[in-house]
Order: sequence, then structure tokens, then C-alpha cells
Amino acid sequence: MLKRSRFQDMWKCVHVVSPRIWSRDLQRALSTWGCRLCSQTPSNTQPSHHPRTQAEKAKRRRAREKAILSSDVNDVGLSWSDKEKITYNAALLPGEKKDTTLPFPQSYSPEYVEFGWYQWWEKQGFFSPEQHSKQPHSVDKYFSLCIPPPNVTGTLHLGHALTVAIEDALARWRRMQGYKVLWVPGCDHAGIATQSVVERKLLREQGKCRQEYSREEFLKQVWRWKNEKGDEIYHQLRKLGASLDWSRACFTMDPGFSSAVTEAFVRLCDSGLIYRSEGLVNWSCALESAISDIEVDSNELSGRTLLSVPGYQQKVEFGIMVTFAYPLEGQEGEVAVSTTRPETMLGDVAIAVHPDDPRYKDLHGKHCRHPFTERLLPIVTDSMVDMTFGTGAVKLTPAHDHSDFLLSQRLSLPRLTVIGGDGTMTSVCGQWLEGVKRFDAREQVITALMERKLFRGKKDHPMSLPICSRSGDVIEPLLKKQWFVRCQEMGKKAVQAVEDGDLQIIPPFYSKMWKSWLSNISDWCISRQLWWGHQIPAYRVTLQNSKDTEEQEQWVWGRSVAEARQRAAVKFEVNPDAVTLTQDPDVLDTWFSSGLFPFAMLGWPQQTEDLKQFYPNSILETGSDLIFFWVARMVMLGRELTGQLPFKQVLFHSLVRDKYGRKMSKSLGNVIDPLDVISGISLESLQEKVKEGNLDPRESVVAMEAQKKDFPKGIPECGTDALRFALCSYKAQGEDISLSVSHVLSCRHFCNKMWQAVRFTLATLHDASLPTSLAETYPLSSMDRWICSRLYSTVQQCERGFESFELHTVTSALHSFWLHSLCDVYLESIKPVLKCEGSDSEEQRVRERQVATSVLYHSVSISLALLSPFMPFLTEEMWQRLRPYGDSDRTSTSLCVQPYPKTSQLEHWYFPKEEADFSLVQEVVRVARLLRAQCQMTKERPDLWAVCGPDQAETLLHFRSAICTLGRISAFHLHCPEGGFTDSPPPKTSAVGVVDHSIRLHLSVQNGINADKQRAILSQRKEKLASKLKQALARTYVPNYTEKVPDKVRQETENKITAMKQELKNIEDQLLALEEIRKEV
Repeated sequence: MLKRSRFQDMWKCVHVVSPRIWSRDLQRALSTWGCRLCSQTPSNTQPSHHPRTQAEKAKRRRAREKAILSSDVNDVGLSWSDKEKITYNAALLPGEKKDTTLPFPQSYSPEYVEFGWYQWWEKQGFFSPEQHSKQPHSVDKYFSLCIPPPNVTGTLHLGHALTVAIEDALARWRRMQGYKVLWVPGCDHAGIATQSVVERKLLREQGKCRQEYSREEFLKQVWRWKNEKGDEIYHQLRKLGASLDWSRACFTMDPGFSSAVTEAFVRLCDSGLIYRSEGLVNWSCALESAISDIEVDSNELSGRTLLSVPGYQQKVEFGIMVTFAYPLEGQEGEVAVSTTRPETMLGDVAIAVHPDDPRYKDLHGKHCRHPFTERLLPIVTDSMVDMTFGTGAVKLTPAHDHSDFLLSQRLSLPRLTVIGGDGTMTSVCGQWLEGVKRFDAREQVITALMERKLFRGKKDHPMSLPICSRSGDVIEPLLKKQWFVRCQEMGKKAVQAVEDGDLQIIPPFYSKMWKSWLSNISDWCISRQLWWGHQIPAYRVTLQNSKDTEEQEQWVWGRSVAEARQRAAVKFEVNPDAVTLTQDPDVLDTWFSSGLFPFAMLGWPQQTEDLKQFYPNSILETGSDLIFFWVARMVMLGRELTGQLPFKQVLFHSLVRDKYGRKMSKSLGNVIDPLDVISGISLESLQEKVKEGNLDPRESVVAMEAQKKDFPKGIPECGTDALRFALCSYKAQGEDISLSVSHVLSCRHFCNKMWQAVRFTLATLHDASLPTSLAETYPLSSMDRWICSRLYSTVQQCERGFESFELHTVTSALHSFWLHSLCDVYLESIKPVLKCEGSDSEEQRVRERQVATSVLYHSVSISLALLSPFMPFLTEEMWQRLRPYGDSDRTSTSLCVQPYPKTSQLEHWYFPKEEADFSLVQEVVRVARLLRAQCQMTKERPDLWAVCGPDQAETLLHFRSAICTLGRISAFHLHCPEGGFTDSPPPKTSAVGVVDHSIRLHLSVQNGINADKQRAILSQRKEKLASKLKQALARTYVPNYTEKVPDKVRQETENKITAMKQELKNIEDQLLALEEIRKEV
């Protein structure tokens, strides 16, 4: 379902409680017409969620705050212990390669691993597309994309880090595949945000406001600030390991990019797609500028609320609906109307009623007298009025209300602006209110109504109040002459591109939303009343002896003043010298320049080599919340200005939320800097950041309490690789991501597991001859064949996952291979082989050791290459350590330009039967270990018997040595007379386990427990497990369980229930086997 924009949700609520008693038909029309400033854009693009009412939103917010503020003793927060920090202390100049011949540290330390590699990569030019021709595995294909340009004012948070992790994984993967890769970094000038930051800085340091500077002087101050502070984001991107081509870094206010913005404006004006008109816009009185809807926050009020507003010493009352009466002209009686903004009644020009409303049948065409202006207000009829709501009469204020503006167009009503751009009342209101601030005027109007006995009361009323995120000011809809972009035709083309398959949207469920929104798109206001930004290249024309008035403006545009003058001379048929030009002081909306990014970053409008090679971009990857703010505008502008779509695919990832389900926002104080997760930070430092954030006092309390609960000891050093891997392990194409720092910490532990595996591998290689090449390495033992086949399957999963952009399946496959196949199983199983134990023949033992060493080396080095796009620092460090043991003639200097592994290289390593059979082996080992634990045989290595069928016996015989090693069994006996396996039958005094409901395992017990004691232990365990299962099932039987509980939680609960049921079944099988043995005895 298409959701409305935050802007529309906010102001439509205001329309209702004003009261906007329009019928549903008009509200649907308003959805289509929308706000001319910024098209209706969903604030939450998750299609699986239905729009929530204000009451529901407020209830959820209160529940989250309660969860944070409650002292839950079970919630101990993030638990961790300090790890030894190891640093790289050898001398290293910036850009030099690390010395990997130094001793390999005992444990993984992110600081040691990450030191120096990025500077070396950058200096070597590995991230430049020019590197492509130097690679022997290069292919004649390109892969290009741009990073969503973050605001120059800000710092990256974990949502940005998710974008970087996904995009860098894709860029590194394609680069390793031999593609010519260009990933361009960029930064947005962020007009309102930057100007606000610099204005506050100048006021704080110099005691001056912007108006005390000339425009040129102020812009010098902004550029000075940008040059001092603007590189912080680039530092963060480097720290995250982003393989960007920094030689092509692009800032939207750079001269080249500015030229592209001017060119785009001029071309769109020439084609009639940009026009100047009067329309209602979102206005921030504090900034004295129109703002875009991404800069509008919604403050949900449940009723009367006192709020701080910039420019007011006392708090202002909101969430109140005031009712007052207009006296009828020429007869007794009155018409009562209601509003949440009584100060706007000075701009009322009419009263609307439904033509069929019997209460007003006799008043059609009559008038009311305005009590303060003496203006006559006609009573008009319109079927859009909802007569069942409120008094059934609506005050019309076209210059300050969107639905009223729409109606005024249809009924040709006048539009009176009573609130100025600075937030004070205009002269239209009369001397008693002129110059009075709008919310002070509100109180004066109510008092005056009371004095005239026209006040009919006020009451609490829920509403959604639109707030400027940059200034904290309450948004005012104002009527302004602005520049607009016609979007209807461009929107239709954008919809057609998806329907025709020219543009692929991933995941595809966003396609429906794309069509619904773009099919009803409104025109886009691109004017901003700022100094910082691209000044609009349009000029007001004054001709000698002409009478240019506000109502009859004359405008031209041009790439330069000279071109604009020539255009004016031609247009008005005068000599150029007779033309006086005044450039529009406004600047263009930041989203206008950002919408040009995919081609302007490549040098457009010039036909540069980069533009020829890398446009259209291969893909755009970004957060789903930017689908309309940015993506749709890029598609519309790109197709219009270049004749091509700016990219072939759009990949959306979900929003990152905190553990309480709240969107990460500076206004909530729950934003986490990725560098704090990478390097670690104390609780005190985290709390200091909240204090510096200038939050609402209540939000500050909630934010700091959440930090105390979640990070009682602060955040540990997790490292870049662990953070990137954790971010990519979430399913990004679906529900919002509730990021857990504990998950990042577990990925750090995974990094250490890999580190120890490579230490083991290096020690093995040090004591052995060089491994054979991959093509010459043929696995010998059953375990070698199994791990080789597991690696083949893992490579296959990686190929499929990358191609479908399901990166979480890639990380899952790699995590499973390293942890559950390589480390937990294969390394343990080959230890006897590496010690030359097992075979009777010395020659055979040496050969087995050589093959196992080669298999181990290639399994580790190939899986490091598979991991490289996600963990570039760790894999580079370990791969460089392994590199001397490889084929130096064909090995690249860096892993990041090494060929990405392919299944075609490993076809001789694919053994599906061994891979399928090994699941049975693992289950036998698991049950054997369980029996040893039940019998308290932690040190002994007893014998184990398996009573099974012929096929099972064949499989177990094949892996007999692995079962002995992994199960810590001295001897493994197979008893299957019908299959020809006539090992001695199991002893009568043994612990019994069951595998696959059909294999009976007997563990030799001499001094351990007897069958009766094992039966008692199993019965006790069964009783406890049955109780836990009953409790878990009871939680799923609560009413509306499916609707109330998130999908992720339900899935986790179902997995636990399934596991408990399986364990119960296993225990019952064991008890049944013990009972059968007792009967046999």
C-alpha cells in the first residue's frame, strides 16, 4: 500500500482538526494534488506495514520509552571483557606495505590488522578503474556506481555504514571478477543544514547573525568551515575500508558540478519543464526559507502540549482546537467554525458548507461579516465538505492551507497572506496585529474573540505538528512565487521504464509503490531562500521605460549573465544594452543537484571518457527511505537530460533501527557512530555525545538511559571487518534491521576463530613441503574429499548470493564453512594425519600428509578470497602471510585484485555423495560426545559400537577414522551381520544412544554409569525439556500472536520449539533403546 508523506500526514491531520471537514473524495483529491513544494513521499517505505494512526504511533512510542526506562533485571546489556590490544610497531611510512614476515600475533587484534593496509591500497591505485588493464583476469565489462552523497555537515551513522558495507562488497566482488570498476565518492553541500551550522557558529563565536554579513562575506565563512570540517566523512569512509576512487571525489559545489547544475536548469527551462508560479510551500520562519519534506519531522501530539519554539521565550500551546463564530450579515444568527490555528482567521475569505446540509440550506449565497477586518465572507457550497464532522462548516484560508488553496482555485476565491516569511503578521491583519509574532497573535486573536463574545470554546485535540528538523521551528504553509519542475510526464516515463524492464527495482515489491506514487506525482518546488547553494541562474528582466510589477514579472535564464542578456534582448526585441538583469537571490533545492549525481560526477554535460565508459551506472544501492526523495528524481532528471536511465538496477536496503525498534535519529539520541563500534568507546563518552546533541530534555533522558542499559561498560573494540560482516549478514531486502552491537561482537569472535585457523595453517605449512597447485591437488581421504566438496558448495552459494544481491546468504555460507566445516571439523580431523599417524606405510602417511596440507592451504586461501569483499583488512593480512607458500608467478600483489573464486576452478573438488553422507557422520559424532558427557567420561577414550543397516555401515566405515578423531573414540566397531560387518557385538553394560531413529550407538562403559543411571538422567532431562516446550508453545497461543509479534521473533521462537521437539524425540529414542536392551537381558 502506498503511504503518504510525512508532510501530507502532518498537514492533513491539521486540516482535519482545523477542522478540515472535507469529505473522503476531497482528501483523495488532495492526495493527488499534494504539496507543490515536495511530492508526497513515504516516510517509511516498508510495504508490509499498514499506515498507523497518530494514537497508535504515540502508543508505540510510549511503549518503547517504557521499555527503555524500566529496570528489567534480566536485561544485563552488552557483556564483554577487555581483549589484549596488539599494535603494529614496525616503522611504516604512509602508503608503504606492511611487513608480513614479522611474527604472527597470538590473537586477533583489529588495531594491528587494520593498520597501514588502506593507505597502501590507495597508493597502489587498486581502487582506480585504470588498474583494470594490469590484471591478467580482466574482462571487457564495467561496473559503476556512486555512493549516496552524505551531507558535508554530518558524520556517518550505522545506516550509512550499512550502505558502505553493501556497496563496497559489490564493488570489491566485481573488481575481483575482472570488471572495470568505478565507485565514485561524493559529498552533498546540504544547503539548509550547512548554512544553519555556520550561522550558529558565527553567532556563538562572533556574536553576528547572517544578515550582518554581505552574501559574499558569508559564503567565504561557509567555505572556510567546509575546508576545515568537511573531510570528516571521507575519513570515516576510509576507516570503513570503502574502495572508492578518491581521485574522482565529487562535491556538489565544485566548479564542474556547479556548471552541470546550471546546464540542467537552463535545459529544463528551455523545454518548459521548469516554470515560475505562485504556490503553497513548507516554510520555516526561523530559516526564512522553503524546505523539503525530508527536513520536516512529525511531532505527534495526543492533546494540549506546551512546546519550545525558536524566537519565543515562553512555551507555545499546541494540540488545542478552538471554536468561534462568524456573525451573519443582514440577519440574526452565526456560523461556527473550528481551527487549531486561530491566528489564520485574519486570512479567511469564505465559509464552505455541503450543499445538502439542512442546517445551512437557507444560508447559501449569504455572507458573514469578519469581526476584525469588516470583510464580507461568502458562504459557498461544495460537495467535498464532510457535513458529519464538527459544525459542518469550514473556514477557508487559501494562502495558509493546502486544501483551501485547492478549493480557491476552483471557486476563484482571493488569497490573503496574513503571516510573513519572518513569522510575523502582515499589514492585511490591521495595525493591531501587524508585526506581531504569529503565536503571540494567536493569543491576541482568542482574547479579541472573547471580548466580542464570539469565542465558543476550546478542547484538546490530537494532531501531528510539522517541525523543521534544521531549526526546530513549526512549519508554516505560505504562498510564495517559486520555481517548480513539472513532474507528471517525467513520472510516467519513470513508471514505464520499470514496467518495460529497462529499470529493475530490487526487491520487486517496491515497484508497486513506485508506480502508485509516480502516477500521482505533483510538481516539485526547487527554490530555497538561502545563500549557500547553487544560485538559481534565472534573471528578472527590467527594460528601459517598462513597468515591471510583481504581478507581471519578466524572467530569462542562461548559463551566464551574458547569455541571459542576449536571450532577453531576443525575447523582448530590444538592444542588449537596454536590458537590466537581477539574478534571483534564491538557491536550488539540494535534491535538485543530488538528482544529477550519476552523470554530473562523470563530467556531464561534457562528453568525457568517464561518461562514455561508465554511464549509465550499473546499479544504484541506497536506503529504501530515499526511493522518492532521491531515486525517483535521479531517474526523471537522468532520462530527461541524457536520454538514458541513470542506472540499470536499483537495490534498496531496509532501515537500520535500534534494539527497541526506533529509527536511528539524532533527535532521539540513539545514533551510533560506526567508528565507536570499530575502535570502542566508554559509556561516559557515549553519554557526553548525547549531552552535546541539544536534544529535547525527555529524549535526552531516554537516550542516556538506553545507553546505560545497552552498554553498561561502553562499546568494545570490534574492528571494521566485524562491523562490515555483521551489517551484511542481516537480510537487507525485507523488514527493517534491528542492529545489535552484540552481533557485531560475535563477528569479532569469528574473526579470532579465523585468525587461529590461519595460525594453525601457517604452522602446518612451515613444517611441510610447499603445497601443490590447485589444479594438481586431488583429495585423497574421505575427509579431504568432504571439505573440498564443502568448499565447492560454498563457492556456489557465494556466486548465487552475489548475483541475486542476497548478501546475507553469502555471509551465512562463509560463516558456516569457516566455523562449522573448516575449524570445528576438518582441522580437528586431520591432526593425526599431519602427525603422520594412521596408515601402516610410511610412504602412504607422507602422501596423506602432503595432500592434506595442500587441501588445507587451498581451502583457507580460497575462502579468504571469498571473504575479502566483506572483511578486506583481515583477509589481506592473513592472505599476505600465506602468499609465500603459493605460486608466486600467478599470485597478485594484493588479495583485493586477486581473481574471485569460481566453481569452474573447483569442479574436480566436487563430491556430492561425501557431502551428503557426512551429515550422518556428524550426527554419530554428536551423539557419541553426548554419551561421553552423560557418562562423565571427559578424559577417557572408550570404544564405540554402531548397530545399523548395510548402507549406513558403508557410510560410517568410509569415515571411520574421522569418527574416532572427532568423537574422541579409541575404536569404532560396526555391527551389521546382514551387511557383512561382523565386528563383535556391543557389550551388555554400555551407554546407549540413537541416531536417525535407526542407528543404535553403544558406548563402552567400564567404570562409568550403568543403564539405570543413564535412564534416570535422560528421564530428568526429558521432564525439564517438556516443561520448557510447554511454556514456549503457550506463548504462541496468545490472541493475535501473528499480528503482534515481529516476524523475526516468531521465527526464532519456532526454531527453538523445533529444536526442543527434536531433542525430546532423541531422548525418547534413547529411552526406548535402553528399554529394549533391558528386555533382551
